[in-house]
Amino acid sequence: MTRVLVLNGPNLGRLGVREPDVYGHATHADLVERCRAVGMALGLDVEVRQTDSEAELVGWLHEAADGAVPVVINPAAFTHYSYAVRDALAQVTGPTIEVHLSNPAAREEFRHTSVVAGVVTGSIAGFGLASYELALRAIAATLTGPGT
Repeated sequence: MTRVLVLNGPNLGRLGVREPDVYGHATHADLVERCRAVGMALGLDVEVRQTDSEAELVGWLHEAADGAVPVVINPAAFTHYSYAVRDALAQVTGPTIEVHLSNPAAREEFRHTSVVAGVVTGSIAGFGLASYELALRAIAATLTGPGT
């Protein structure tokens, strides 16, 4: 099975209690369970991690780069300003998908810019937890070859 890292940035550990009108009522544990189940169905070994630390997230991206591990990433607030996360993500050679639970383009203006968008394979936003499922499906399709 292909290993895939699903990496989540700041405040995503507070899913279910943080702004449920924006992010929904599902918890981070629900997210982990769903990603693992979808991954298993797709033949992917999914490991979900969450951190509020930019340095830890950069370290995980280095791990993915060194191991050619595909990445699904929700950089959360780091999306909009972290060139450190962007530069680490640019080193990952496997497929990389940026995800967001909400649609940043439909929210406050400061959320409209993603500094990581230019170095990922693709971006999926606005579908709640399904954004992660769609990203894992995209990773699986990318791994099976062009046109699949």
